[in-house]
Amino acid sequence: YLAKPVDLDELRAAMADALGTSAASRADIEPSTPPLPADLVCESPPMRHLVSTIAVVAPSKAPVLITGESGTGKEVLARLIHAWSPQPGGPLIAANCASLPESLIESELFGHTKGAFTGASETRQGFFRAAHGGTLFLDEIAELPLHLQPKLLRALETGQVTPVGSDRPVEVDTRLIAATNRDLEKEVAEGRFRDDLYYRINVVELTIPPLRERSEDVAPLTRHFAAEFSGGPVRLSPQAMQCLLAYPWSGNVRELRNAVQRACLLSRGDVILPEHLPPKIAALASQPSVPDAPRGRLSQVERATILATLQECGGNRTQAAKKLGISRRALIYKLRDIEAPASGG
Repeated sequence: YLAKPVDLDELRAAMADALGTSAASRADIEPSTPPLPADLVCESPPMRHLVSTIAVVAPSKAPVLITGESGTGKEVLARLIHAWSPQPGGPLIAANCASLPESLIESELFGHTKGAFTGASETRQGFFRAAHGGTLFLDEIAELPLHLQPKLLRALETGQVTPVGSDRPVEVDTRLIAATNRDLEKEVAEGRFRDDLYYRINVVELTIPPLRERSEDVAPLTRHFAAEFSGGPVRLSPQAMQCLLAYPWSGNVRELRNAVQRACLLSRGDVILPEHLPPKIAALASQPSVPDAPRGRLSQVERATILATLQECGGNRTQAAKKLGISRRALIYKLRDIEAPASGG
């Protein structure tokens, strides 16, 4: 149901869901692509291309390296790769290398025998053996201590791990998916990451674009999170949606999710207004609009923000992109969206 007054964008989205047109368009990503999970939003061209690539590489057991800024959803893609892998019924074990104590990380990865060290009161199988017959997702792989990297490399090359305190290797059938928000090539060049391990885990590299470069995903992600936190239909006022579209999202999808959760808590109803959003996002509602701006895919607030920033920087696109918190390439694409209707007339 939709509450009056009905927002036209909300009506279009509801009709698309009811008619199955959204699902049909997502199925067109790749003819052989399995159905997408309900929590995966990929309306933007970059994400659709990424999902198409995953559909090709997931059925193999090749290691995958997922790169991208923090909060872009690397674990979501890891779960998708596992779901489309040859062993979707096997375990998916996720571990964050940055959160593991350096003194225990070897034991956590490869296991240990009883009495192997002080405090080892019982045998532990470790993440690799726990993920046997499935997938091991190692997030923040760049944080893995240098002295343990050869052991990880050997485990990947031989399919065997040796628990701490044991001299007998154990066979494991585990597919590795690694992720990082760092530039691993730079880490290799500066001696903090082994080049042989980098090439071993980088058989297939998937780079998730930041949310500011896939604005088409903002609205459907917002609706998804709002339904999750409210437990029912939630409307966003046009002004609130414009604020969300204009914001650069340095924290990516994680920041958007937190903003929507806050808005759902403060709205106390079924309509989210700009004042329910975090102050730095809600402040965008007070920016002047551009009444005669060309009608493209960008909102009036986003167009106004881009043009004002560009004017403030004297037309310097590099400086404007830096101030907006987006890449220069993303700014050029957005300027084309602004200029295309005018040049076409």
